[in-house]
Amino acid sequence: MARKDQGLDTDPRYDTLELEWKNRKSLQGVDRYNDSREWKGVERPIEEREAKSLLRKEGNMEKEKAMHPRISELAEYLRQGKLTRREFVRYAVLLGMSAGAASQMAGLPWPRRASAGAAKYGGTLRVSSSVQKVTHPAQFSWISPSNQLRQVAEYLTFTDKDNITHPYLLEGWEASEDLKEWTLSLKRGIRFNNGDEFTAEDVVFSINQWLDKDVGSSLLGMMGTYLDRTGIEQVDRYKVKLHLKRAEIAVPEHLFHYPALILNHRTFQGDFIKAPHGTGPYTLELYREGERCVLRRRNDYWQKGLPYMDGMEFIDMGTEMAPQIAAIQAGEIDMIDLGDATGTDVYQALKGAPEINVQPIATAQTRVLRMRVDMKPWSDNRVRMALKLCQHREKILGLAYFGQGLEGQDFHVYPKHPEYCKKPIPPYQPERARTLLKEAGYPKGLDVNLAVGSDWTDIVRYAEILKQDATPAGFRIHIQTMPTSQYWEKWTEVDLGITPWTHRPLGTMVLNLAYIADDSGKPVPWNETRWVDEEFSTLLKEANGTLDVEKRRKIFCRLEQIQWERGSVGIAYWRNNWFVTQKRVKNVKPHPTGYMLFNTVWLEKQA
Repeated sequence: MARKDQGLDTDPRYDTLELEWKNRKSLQGVDRYNDSREWKGVERPIEEREAKSLLRKEGNMEKEKAMHPRISELAEYLRQGKLTRREFVRYAVLLGMSAGAASQMAGLPWPRRASAGAAKYGGTLRVSSSVQKVTHPAQFSWISPSNQLRQVAEYLTFTDKDNITHPYLLEGWEASEDLKEWTLSLKRGIRFNNGDEFTAEDVVFSINQWLDKDVGSSLLGMMGTYLDRTGIEQVDRYKVKLHLKRAEIAVPEHLFHYPALILNHRTFQGDFIKAPHGTGPYTLELYREGERCVLRRRNDYWQKGLPYMDGMEFIDMGTEMAPQIAAIQAGEIDMIDLGDATGTDVYQALKGAPEINVQPIATAQTRVLRMRVDMKPWSDNRVRMALKLCQHREKILGLAYFGQGLEGQDFHVYPKHPEYCKKPIPPYQPERARTLLKEAGYPKGLDVNLAVGSDWTDIVRYAEILKQDATPAGFRIHIQTMPTSQYWEKWTEVDLGITPWTHRPLGTMVLNLAYIADDSGKPVPWNETRWVDEEFSTLLKEANGTLDVEKRRKIFCRLEQIQWERGSVGIAYWRNNWFVTQKRVKNVKPHPTGYMLFNTVWLEKQA
């Protein structure tokens, strides 16, 4: 088919994009851009002989006072090479084993806590970050406000960069053998910054807020499928028991979902800014939407000797990256919180700067091409599939994100999720897409509007590439670029758009957040496409409570296939992320979700 017939001559940007793509392919090679070895590497299964040798250390297990009976199953999977060491540790700690004991059992070194000898007290960290309107933390839809308020209020658990979940405000947890009863034991002696003691009443109150339909938290979609408000029992002053409606393995990880801040039940009345009482290391001194968030160090924080810094200040510099890049180069700020921003321009500008650290981390962050299945033409799966087939994934990743990630497969499970079932990368098939459009009743093609936020430069680029590569199939895509803030006002409402989704450690977490219905049959709050599939939902419920790794992976093979065949999203790539700081900011550990866990971060004095 001639280019003119395909409509390609109508868009002058086609030549520029196509030439850039060909140049990169021929001169530098796409693989060179995809240079993150961490992304490509899949930890090898442990050899059986090696596992037997390591498991002779099973005497370590006896030190665990109440080892969950199913940890023995995990040990057998490890012995048979069905689990990697890290997968074993991850599941064992979810079942209540300490990370140190689980690591020893798996033959992994357990790092000792770094010496604080070199750390210095003092100074204020200055961060460029969006300071948005916030009221109820359970309603967070963005990472940035959680990064600011997580310094004031805290979580019951935390999940580290290796997807291992640890107790935080909790002393620990125990799960029943059938994974339907979870007992949470609180640390004692913790106080909120207004002097109130942290107790089980605060945990019960906070979880009730998460599950309140009037609050409308994304946690309702994640936890509401297995827990309702009648299932929360306060056992005593420092212990809470959760009675689940079905088995669930990931409860401790869900407690670290970023809207799950623990609130003071005595003072919280729906607006955290009016009564900012948390257990965290800082107090909130000022919160002015669109301008600044100022935090000051507490002297009575429960983690003795922490934090090191006197304060943190988040400065809203807008969404343009150029002023933020200039500010960190000039030493006017210490860090750029990329949050949900693209980051490629920051990476390109600062990766070789002598006074700046650009630390990469692989993540399950992605950009979701989402189609509303309750609206025409996307209610027809043939149209949805046609658009998905128009994604030239290698080109999109190479041009939109400099190859800094992995190609996606139109299901929302990342290759490093433990449940991931290996599938081929779908090829670019415009001819098949054209046939599907014709079968769907669009022999002359179809005009569609595609909504994108202008500040996400990789998304805009993605949209431009898709627009051009979908033309031969008959799609006439009209890109509707709008301010990012405007996109977020309507992200669940537009019929076709591209939405950023952040990292989650489990494949089940995001599937529960975005692709199911609640108990009444209504799509959960973050189900932006309204896609609910009975077979998919049934299998996902089964996967949520399945510990057998082989069985769980088999379920996910089917889940991924269903989402590819009749799902509502296209996922062209998974993207790397970066933590960008001045080198005087010490002990920063990048987190795949972009969380700022900065209790042990300290500052060198400026010259």
